[in-house]
Amino acid sequence: MNTPPTARSGTAEPANVLIIGAGPSGAVTARHLAERGFSVVCLEQGDWVNPTEFPGDKPEWELLSMRRWHHDPNVRRRAADYPCEVSGSDIHPVMFSGVGGSSLLFGAQWMRLLPSDFRTRTLDGVGDDWPFTYEELTPYYDRVDAEVGLSGLEGDPAYPPGWTPPMPPHPIGKIGKRAARGMNKLGWHWWPGPNAIASQRHGNLAQCVRIGACETGCPQGAKGSFDLTHWPIALRAGARLITGARVRRIHTDHKGLATGAVYLDRDGNEHFQPAEVVVLAANGVGTPRLLLLSQSDQFPDGLANSSGLVGKRLMLHPNGEVTGIYDEDMDSRLGPAGHSIHSLEFYETDADRGFVRGAKWQVMPTGGPLRALSLHDDAPFEDRWGANVHQLMRTTLGHTFQWGVNAEDLPEETNTVTLDGELTDSDGIPAPKINYRISENTRRLMRFSLNRLHEAHEAAGALKTVETELWSDQPGHLLGTARMGEDPNTSVVDGYGRAHDVSNLFIVDGSVFPTAGAVNPTATIAAIALRTAEHLAKNARAQEVPLS
Repeated sequence: MNTPPTARSGTAEPANVLIIGAGPSGAVTARHLAERGFSVVCLEQGDWVNPTEFPGDKPEWELLSMRRWHHDPNVRRRAADYPCEVSGSDIHPVMFSGVGGSSLLFGAQWMRLLPSDFRTRTLDGVGDDWPFTYEELTPYYDRVDAEVGLSGLEGDPAYPPGWTPPMPPHPIGKIGKRAARGMNKLGWHWWPGPNAIASQRHGNLAQCVRIGACETGCPQGAKGSFDLTHWPIALRAGARLITGARVRRIHTDHKGLATGAVYLDRDGNEHFQPAEVVVLAANGVGTPRLLLLSQSDQFPDGLANSSGLVGKRLMLHPNGEVTGIYDEDMDSRLGPAGHSIHSLEFYETDADRGFVRGAKWQVMPTGGPLRALSLHDDAPFEDRWGANVHQLMRTTLGHTFQWGVNAEDLPEETNTVTLDGELTDSDGIPAPKINYRISENTRRLMRFSLNRLHEAHEAAGALKTVETELWSDQPGHLLGTARMGEDPNTSVVDGYGRAHDVSNLFIVDGSVFPTAGAVNPTATIAAIALRTAEHLAKNARAQEVPLS
């Protein structure tokens, strides 16, 4: 049992459900439980962000994106951020603390896992099968698609029939048409990319005006970030959202039930929020960090960690890209970004390639002049200075697009989130330490895809291609560190996100993924959160709770 909060701590009225984290999964859970009449409190260490603060409609937006609005908390260093120790990692996890979480800065590529992703052990002999199937998750996918304002085109042959996005797709633009021409020449799959970006007005969302700066926040308010799509509804339904609240541990009673959480406000004052049920929605780094911080005599290896898997099997979706430079202006400054088109041609396992599983490709715009200039970093300095810069801009800005690769990585227990022994956040709480190395299988997979991406550009008529073999600080897909499964010896939570060791503790974020797939995961995270929220509500009368 944890040491109880001190008498000096502020203690609030108990909630039916306490949610930790106001990102996508926390927002979905809060909305749907509050709408069903539960008293819901959510603790979020960040704040609300007004869309007018985002840099995308400002002349200096690329400069602002390099520090104040950078996606890496180690670079951005906002008051709500916590640092990550990444010296032992090939990729630096990226995230954002605030109402809406990392959806404020995501590209809003809104794709479902494929049916095969739920059965990799059965089909390919790797990873683990999920405790439910694509078909079982489909009705939840359908509902969150409508809630976030998904824009897309039905009929993608890579998916089972029946997926009908609620809004029409965005135009694929000149870059999509040029890329598609190359794919058609090669006979490879492509499809207009589904995006959680409104192609017409939808609820609280404005219509997209194609600013193209989606990954530094949408000034128009057209992107389906969860501060716009879910939190206003949750608050109207009675949910309470406390911002600036940094949770330092979850408390348990003598029976091992969660009783609530201790958090610090911005002034360093300690508070205790009691609850009958605790839901973790702090992402695949923040959730294992908090479970490990909640170690006690009763849970000596961390809360809910009898399996020893809390913080293990971290999956980060390694990303690389090949940018093509073309002989025409294709308006590649314009959005959405998002993806214009995607390809699942090399998604499934083919043993002849020398690796298992696969990747999702996506065409994205390439932004402004600083990004355009960076494509010539290998040129002599004198060619990138003075009058020559203007010539480079004339032949590069707007003349490029990016084929990106989002690679599946397999769950490996050596890829971990632990607590660092020295680094702390601004409140002195131990920071997460990331140990993540890309496997040989994933390196082969990446190399194969990058080689094919050069071919795709060449088939589309590119004059030159420039490769980034690995983005060290992308894409912010934080998965697998508290995996779900039926066996308490080999998983942290069951198929509904309930911790095997703590019957009133649930996890709803990407940490529960048994395997990662290769598509952007937020649609699946949101669908799982909705499924868990409805299961919790349906079974509330039978739910064991701590004595008040």
